[in-house]
Amino acid sequence: MAVRRDPASAEQASQPLAPPDAVRLDRWLWAARFFKTRGLAAQAVAGGKVQLNGARAKPAKLVRPGDALRLRLGPYDWMITVRAVTERRGSARDAQLLYDESAEGRAARERLAEQHKIAPAPAYRGKGRPTKKERRELQRLEDGEG
Repeated sequence: MAVRRDPASAEQASQPLAPPDAVRLDRWLWAARFFKTRGLAAQAVAGGKVQLNGARAKPAKLVRPGDALRLRLGPYDWMITVRAVTERRGSARDAQLLYDESAEGRAARERLAEQHKIAPAPAYRGKGRPTKKERRELQRLEDGEG
């Protein structure tokens, strides 16, 4: 028995899929290379580190071109506008084409990075477990023999 196919559906199947007009927030953050995995992106969104159009969002919230995002990655704030959406992760060069960063956000981030470079690194002071001599001195002070 032969199966009849509709010629219109055959044409649709041969054409490539059109790019989506909206994508899940966690998937977009992963595709834009802000996070190494979708799981990390979902954790950040669920943890309140990402705001979509000024409001806290859930990982499944749809992102469309023109949406404003604010990301908190470590000590840095990224203020970006979504330029394009994709479900596929590409190269870093392609990922930078997915968003525009605001000038004031970039300046604030660069200022903070400069401050971190200038600030002295925390120094090791040698504190830790007391030596036998220090331990005996502490014991004498606690016993009131000091």
